[in-house]
Amino acid sequence: MSGTTVTEDRPGRATATPTATLTAPTPAPKLVDLFEQGLQSPICLTWELTYACNLSCVHCLSSSGRRDPRELSTAECFAVIDELQRMQVFYVNIGGGEPTVRPDFWEIVDYATAHQVGVKFSTNGVKITPEVAARLAASDYVDVQISLDGATADVNDHVRGPGSYATAVRAMENLAEAGMTGFKISVVATRHNIGQLDAFKALADRYSATLRITRLRPSGRGADSWDDLHPLPGQQRELYDWLVANTTGPDGAPVDTVLTGDSFFHLAAYGDALPGLNLCGAGRVVCLIDPVGDVYACPFAIHDSFRAGNVRDAGGFTGVWRTSDLFADLRIPQKGGTCTSCSAYGTCRGGCMAAKFFTGLPLDGPDPECVKGYGETALAALDAADLAAVPKPDQDHSHRTTRAARPVPVTIGRTAPTSTRAVSACEDDPLAGFSPRLTG
Repeated sequence: MSGTTVTEDRPGRATATPTATLTAPTPAPKLVDLFEQGLQSPICLTWELTYACNLSCVHCLSSSGRRDPRELSTAECFAVIDELQRMQVFYVNIGGGEPTVRPDFWEIVDYATAHQVGVKFSTNGVKITPEVAARLAASDYVDVQISLDGATADVNDHVRGPGSYATAVRAMENLAEAGMTGFKISVVATRHNIGQLDAFKALADRYSATLRITRLRPSGRGADSWDDLHPLPGQQRELYDWLVANTTGPDGAPVDTVLTGDSFFHLAAYGDALPGLNLCGAGRVVCLIDPVGDVYACPFAIHDSFRAGNVRDAGGFTGVWRTSDLFADLRIPQKGGTCTSCSAYGTCRGGCMAAKFFTGLPLDGPDPECVKGYGETALAALDAADLAAVPKPDQDHSHRTTRAARPVPVTIGRTAPTSTRAVSACEDDPLAGFSPRLTG
């Protein structure tokens, strides 16, 4: 707002001088508010290249094992990458199944990096030979994540299968010997490995790697193993305290030797709000492309209810992301339902959509692992008819024979010092170089 000030520069003579009144600047919108409305392009895109896998992990979110003959061809994968380049998607998380068993895996990786789309891929390590490790160490645009769900063979192999611990360790040794540092060791937190968190960190330090802890969801085969694997309430607190203690330095600044993605924002009710996305990003900033080109709102919600389209449809992936009715619905600001009366809603936002969906809870209800216990209460209230109606994963690509589960010893570890400070929910700066672009 501006005006004029009248003064006398000498007696009897008035001079009008323009003046300006300072006004408070309009506050910049919070990233979480921009994300809730959706972006022109996803910033966390998972692409499962194949359902083929040499393992049969009991918690596999995509029930992988056998290849689907309808997989996207090499040329179709290249076409998707062309779209991602035009959309300015700066990296893609490649998974499976075991993506490295596709004969054209390295062709796809090379095509992506040559078209300014960085690659992060997850593997059980079966194909990480010394030669492959040397190739990865020489690349600035490819990151690798080794999956490991136990710091000891007995705990890991109970979930991932006999010999899988040795395979993963051999892959890490090959990467370290090739001079690659900062690769990820990816751990799904379960009730059997929560006590091994210090051992996981020591393992990562040994190989100059970064530890990444993610949340177990009742998706895929994880729906059947959920009751055996998901952390108990006391372990949730132990996990939270450990993450806080290991992701902040002595000065309180965040450190990046332990990452969590946006897996644990439901734990924020234990303390301060978790920095980062802090809401379900499904269909807003997150989505999944599966091996046959179907696009889902979330990697953990592979069910027809969350299928938005297919990259083979007219308009391709861009059309699905920007015009699908499902994604438009998900981008309507959340109301919160029964959770809005909870004092922690502003931090946990009701928790994980997939975890609620596959345990039979309403999407506007509490997370099944709500740290205030509301999820337990809601689950206990489900009657026989409710339980019979719990959604099941639409597809099962498991091997035709499944291994029998066996008892696993529970490793008891220390409890980290209690803290009221929260840990960042962001992975290693996923927003670096990112400029928000709203849809519309």
